[in-house]
Amino acid sequence: MGSFRVKGGVKLKGEITPQGAKNEALQVLCAVLLTDEDVTLHKVPNIRDVNKLIELLGEIGVKVEKKGPESYTFNASQVDLEYLDSQDYLNKASALRGSVMVLGPLLARFGRGKISKPGGDKIGRRRMDTHFFGFQQLGATFHYDGKKELYHIDGSQLRGCYMLLDEASVTGTANILMASVLAEGETTIYNAACEPYLQQLCKMLIQMGAKITGVGSNLLHIKGVASLKGTTHTLLPDMIEIGSFIGLAAMTKSDITIKDVKLEMLGIIPETFRRMGIKLEINGDDIRIPPQEHYEIETFIDGSILTVADAIWPGFTPDLLSIILVTATQAKGTVLVHQKMFESRLFFVDKLIDMGAQIILCDPHRATVIGLDRKYSLKGIRMTSPDIRAGVALLIAALSAEGTSIIDNVEQIDRGYQYIDQRLNALGADIIRID
Repeated sequence: MGSFRVKGGVKLKGEITPQGAKNEALQVLCAVLLTDEDVTLHKVPNIRDVNKLIELLGEIGVKVEKKGPESYTFNASQVDLEYLDSQDYLNKASALRGSVMVLGPLLARFGRGKISKPGGDKIGRRRMDTHFFGFQQLGATFHYDGKKELYHIDGSQLRGCYMLLDEASVTGTANILMASVLAEGETTIYNAACEPYLQQLCKMLIQMGAKITGVGSNLLHIKGVASLKGTTHTLLPDMIEIGSFIGLAAMTKSDITIKDVKLEMLGIIPETFRRMGIKLEINGDDIRIPPQEHYEIETFIDGSILTVADAIWPGFTPDLLSIILVTATQAKGTVLVHQKMFESRLFFVDKLIDMGAQIILCDPHRATVIGLDRKYSLKGIRMTSPDIRAGVALLIAALSAEGTSIIDNVEQIDRGYQYIDQRLNALGADIIRID
């Protein structure tokens, strides 16, 4: 298990370019299984979850060529379906939640799929019902072996249909979309997720020859085609990294410029941080966060306490609530953070309380943060990263704290942020990785 030794109280300065989007990478990597032609992807982040998925694709039989630091070419003309029956496949797939999205392409192109119960962050229940509801509506049949936690799916007779999803699941929508592009007939997906990452997946599939309309809305129409061709696709910058760097700059009184953010795809993220009192300067496609001695949380128009809650796109992404929460600890004012989607994602606040933050954990979904307004510094402690986003929130807290902190289990952070210690050290941070 690796750890970070973090010296706090250091102001950072300079420019940083966000990595390619993790959540998009997991989708478009699975989509390479839909064609037997070459697919080239650029801005692929070098992070644990993405690398594990690339490794899994290679084991399935996809030819993987690394063309550059962030570029790969994939060819899925020699997929080994027998490998899906191996224990090695099941073990590797279960270690990565994003692996569930291989099912849609496998069903679409080969008519069958198998997967064990996926892993991932321990942030609460993350059910699979939406995925399987969509597959069933398309004509697939499946069996769940509760003892072995195995899903067996037969998709040999996929046909287009109308479906109304019970939740706007991002991975569920992506999986159903990929299954439907090669299904016979027309498919309509209502209450579809419409995150930028889903829009990017649609864009890539259309370039491959898929017929999709309604991109960017919650109503997708897909007309099945016989086959798809290869393409070249560039991933968006990671909006979660961008939000993390904004919070980091505010907490550490730093002067940071985030380069090439694709501002038009960030939704309400910049405005939400502005409501936290953080100044943002937009220069073309760059965001500069100037150093601030103080930042004050807005209230609602009637003077009541601001609530920041997660919601499906174009609402505020749940992956940034941990960053909002930690940023609020040194703001002036009070905010209620409401994590609606996952019931275990706020449990990391006990570490922030140990550091001196004033936080009331109301219940598993809500925390009230009373900002310290820099009157008291957080103090360095030893703590453990429970998941990707909480891990980075704790890293931000440690960088702003007085003294030295040790963060254990940084493999969780590595799952979502590439070279985070090296990149922040280049801005002046003092982070030492201990293996």
